[in-house]
Amino acid sequence: MWNDLFLVYGAYILTAGSPGPSTMGIMGIAMRHGRRPAAAMAAGVVTMSFAWGLIAVTGLAALVIRYALAILKFAGGLYLLWLSFKSARSAMQADAAPLVISAGEENLGAMYRRGVFMHVGNPKAILAWVALMSLGAGAHASTEHLVLAFGGCVLLGVLIFFGYAVLFSTLPMIKGYARARRWIDGALSTVFAGAGVRLLFGR
Repeated sequence: MWNDLFLVYGAYILTAGSPGPSTMGIMGIAMRHGRRPAAAMAAGVVTMSFAWGLIAVTGLAALVIRYALAILKFAGGLYLLWLSFKSARSAMQADAAPLVISAGEENLGAMYRRGVFMHVGNPKAILAWVALMSLGAGAHASTEHLVLAFGGCVLLGVLIFFGYAVLFSTLPMIKGYARARRWIDGALSTVFAGAGVRLLFGR
């Protein structure tokens, strides 16, 4: 039982912790605007990750994949391309943006919603949850086993996504962003664009 669970936990760490639209988005907000906005975005990502996991563990994922996957891919692809455009526009500005949160960017609710939208528009998230739960469940998995697999992955998600928010909002990271802002925003734009194009045109 525990071997299966540790396998699930290890796979989740690799899946959630590897660079992707959500983690890169949290990193960018943390370096650009600080810890609280990044934590708000991380909370949105964690919320939607919890929802995808709950859908997967209760067996509803098949319905989502069958009836809503195309819509999610289209909406998520467009949203990622919009984020790519915003990052590219920032990268093309010669003057570094001040590392001060403006009134509009202080809206933590908006950052939370951005995190939710970023993860709800990522159908790979639910596919990853389905694979993880299948990996850990086995043919005769008990309810306790499923709860441990699901709960452990949710806890790891909290640690990973909020960990990115904390790590990349430290002073060395913020100073590094100030020095290499255009390169970092350009890299973020490339990541978002690549993910968006894959969602829109990939199978």
